[in-house]
Amino acid sequence: MKVKDIIGETKNAAFSFEIVPPTRGRSLRHFVEIVERLMPANPKWIDVTAHASNVHFKENGEGSFRKFTFKKRPGTLGICGVIQNRFQVDTVAHLLCLGFTREETEDALIELNYLGAENVFLVRGDNPNYEKKYPNEKSFNNYAIDLVKQVVDLRHGRFLNEMSEPFEFDFCCGVAAYPEKHFEAANFDVDLHHLKNKVDAGADYIVTQMFFDNQSFYDFVARARKMGIGVPIVPGLKTIKSAAQLKSIPSTFHIALPSQLVNEIQASPNHCAEIGERWTKNQVQDLLSKGHLNIHFYVMNDSSNVIQVIKSLGYL
Repeated sequence: MKVKDIIGETKNAAFSFEIVPPTRGRSLRHFVEIVERLMPANPKWIDVTAHASNVHFKENGEGSFRKFTFKKRPGTLGICGVIQNRFQVDTVAHLLCLGFTREETEDALIELNYLGAENVFLVRGDNPNYEKKYPNEKSFNNYAIDLVKQVVDLRHGRFLNEMSEPFEFDFCCGVAAYPEKHFEAANFDVDLHHLKNKVDAGADYIVTQMFFDNQSFYDFVARARKMGIGVPIVPGLKTIKSAAQLKSIPSTFHIALPSQLVNEIQASPNHCAEIGERWTKNQVQDLLSKGHLNIHFYVMNDSSNVIQVIKSLGYL
């Protein structure tokens, strides 16, 4: 089922989750266990992140290093197939611009169609730490809007290479938004303009970057609606579980943490997990009270604190 239809049919609190593939060489079992723990929460859909290859270095001894390139977390498409067919839950595969050619993207979309997936989430992605060399006959997308356009082309049966009687792949596509502004945008208006362009190009729904102050989300939604962005906007939340995240989350995701939350954790770092769960619970209750029924949780590879939040809300 398409995410836009799931959202359209939502009448009560509904939860979706985002997880990351296991690192290269790890068994799928740990990943399956994460999904199993999420199932009692009746997930409406599950996002599976994607990762480009990066350069890594391994010491050879005598102070020398060997340089090699590999993808640390492969398996996005296969994992989507496992979730769809083993757990009967709709999946959203993330597709990236950076590190992938348009030809690779088209192949991924064909494979997702064969797996029965109907949804993709389109993001530019982080810059790889090396410059990938593209053969002259290959092409690539620079920005998320280019990915949106490629997906829309496939909705009309327009493939990169012309073919007779092509099949039309009707994927529902989501895009990201930033309640506190993307860190690379010159200002909020520029950031919203880019978002509107993605929606106008064919994006069906929006999921926000994590935020910890609901007012920033409400202000963002109001500005987006005023600009004419009419597709559903799903709030994205993450539960803090360690004091170390007071540094890692702002530096990694370029967001601000409310003073009240920071002060409370700093005063009682040993109780960080329960403080984080209570904070997220309050956020969810407030969002639901204002009609935002679809809540997206950034689980990544640990579902325990999110499940505790949902239990405390009475939905488990």
